[in-house]
This record gives sequence, structure tokens and C-alpha cells, in this order.
Amino acid sequence: MSIHEPREGPEHPAAAPATRDQQPEPRHHLRQAKDEAFSAFYRTTVRSLVGFLANQGAGMHVAADIAQDTMLSAYERWDTIDQPRAWVHTVASRKLVRSIASCEEQPVEQVPEPTSLLANPDAIVTWEARHDLLPLLRSLPPRQRQVLAWALSGFTPGDIAEQLGMSDEAVRASLYKARRAVAAAIKEREEGQ
Repeated sequence: MSIHEPREGPEHPAAAPATRDQQPEPRHHLRQAKDEAFSAFYRTTVRSLVGFLANQGAGMHVAADIAQDTMLSAYERWDTIDQPRAWVHTVASRKLVRSIASCEEQPVEQVPEPTSLLANPDAIVTWEARHDLLPLLRSLPPRQRQVLAWALSGFTPGDIAEQLGMSDEAVRASLYKARRAVAAAIKEREEGQ
């Protein structure tokens, strides 16, 4: 044995290699932080996202499915998304447009159980009956309905223009027309009662 080689034996045990147990793995902490951040975002956003899609004309089950798919996509890309709220609204809106544009029917043998996003489906039906804004929104032309749904979700005309690739003026014009049409429909209904 040379003088440069470490001695091993009972009086000189071999140095144990560093194990993963001794030092926490940084990736584990990063993933845990990502999961916690996304979980908080999910809890505060998913229901309003379902409402946003319903305001654009989606049925509640379709809206819940699209919202869930969108949230899954957001989780997969979480580290690369700068504005998560705008991102999920944009992606969900595009998915809704694609689902409306595709004329594919997907028959099922049984009607699926309500999604967990809809805690009580009967409450939603009751809510829809009380708040008859949805039928009014669904009567609007698609672009006006889309822009108004964004506005009802708290986005400014500038935000909407950026997310939909429209000019601010076009967004404001669509909002004006949508609001005017909804106000006229409400007034007409109230005068008819």
C-alpha cells in the first residue's frame, strides 16, 4: 500500500459516500414549491374559469371538462407561464372554440357522473334559473359573447385585446355592443312583465 492510498480497517473506516438522505435534493423542494403554488392557483381560479366558459356559451359539463384539461396543461407548463390567469383563460377559450367548431359527436352508453368541479349540479341549475344572464349572453354574437365573458372575468379591454389578438378599439366596440344588447334585452323583458 502506498502512503497516498487511504487506509481501511477497524481503526480507519472507509469514508462513506454522501447519500441523498444527508442532503435534501433541491429538485424535491422545487417540485414541492411548484405543487403548492399551482394548487393555490387552481383553488382560486378553476371555478371562475368554468363560469368564464359558461358565459361564452359552454354547457356546465363541457365548461368543467375544458377547465380541467386546461388546468392540467397549465400544471405541465407551470414553470414557463408568466401570467397564469390570462394563460388559462386564453387556452380554455381556444379549446371551447375548437370544441364548438368540431362537429364530432361522442356518444356514451351512460351519462357521466358530475365532475368534482361542480360540487352540487342541482345548485348550478338553480343558480342558472335565478341568474338569467346566461341565456342573454348566449344570444349574443360569438365575438361579443367572448369579449364580454373576458370582461366579466375581470380582464381590462387592454388585457382582452392582448389575449385575443385584437385592437383595443375592436374590444371596446364589441363590449359596447354586447352591453347595449344585454341592457336592451333586460329592459324588454322587464317591460313585458
